[in-house]
Amino acid sequence: MQHRPFVASIRLPLLASLAAATILDAGVAAAETWVITDQSHPTVGDADRHILLDAPTRLEIELASGLPAAPGQATAVVQRRLKQGGTDLQRRIAAAYQGVTDAWSLGIIKVPAVVVDRRYVVYGEANVERAVARIEQHKREQP
Repeated sequence: MQHRPFVASIRLPLLASLAAATILDAGVAAAETWVITDQSHPTVGDADRHILLDAPTRLEIELASGLPAAPGQATAVVQRRLKQGGTDLQRRIAAAYQGVTDAWSLGIIKVPAVVVDRRYVVYGEANVERAVARIEQHKREQP
């Protein structure tokens, strides 16, 4: 049985809602599109931001790969890898966890999820263009 993607509105905190209303009133309505998914649920199409919910786990696996059994040696190897990775690795780790935090703060419950303007979400649609079209249709039908 195939399930159909659906559109939902995300409840924003009052402050974010007021900020969005101010932007819309100013006529500067930019449709920001995020894709929230994981490696097991690939998507097709462009978005302003791609969040992979399994990115932190993948980084941890990368850092833990081939570690010695002795805890002290393993700690030293991980510390060396973190140091060798430098600021690039630190940015990757920060971005991975920030993505998970952002998805959680929006209340994302399923992947793939295509989010527009942090207000509308389509679950289960792997094609970003189709998901955005569904959101636009929903906005026209229920302004």
